[in-house]
Amino acid sequence: QVQLVESGGGLVQPGGSLRLSCAASGFTLATYTVGWFRQAPGKEREAVSCVNSEDGTVYYSESVKGRFSISRDNAKNAVYMQMNSPKPEDTAVYSCARSQRTDGCERIPEYAYHNWGQGTRVTVSS
Repeated sequence: QVQLVESGGGLVQPGGSLRLSCAASGFTLATYTVGWFRQAPGKEREAVSCVNSEDGTVYYSESVKGRFSISRDNAKNAVYMQMNSPKPEDTAVYSCARSQRTDGCERIPEYAYHNWGQGTRVTVSS
């Protein structure tokens, strides 16, 4: 069964750290571009970060640049997002998805991503 499963969410204090995981089953995640998205309460889903399948280039939204880091572990068929110094405004449900497109992942529209996971909730609060 082809699926993506996110984990690692929870409650974190501002300035702390958290690592989210996106584990794939039924296919090889390394051959796909992977994107992390988030949706805060009452807001539309937004792209947070992505990693390109062809050359490994990454993209971060301005709101997380310098604080979040995306990485792959091909041996574990997973992609991670390290969240450092989270802020209350980072509170959201985080989801990952895959895309077959190989152009710069910052240009890949949301509709080109598939097999969305169920999401993992991150709450940043003291």
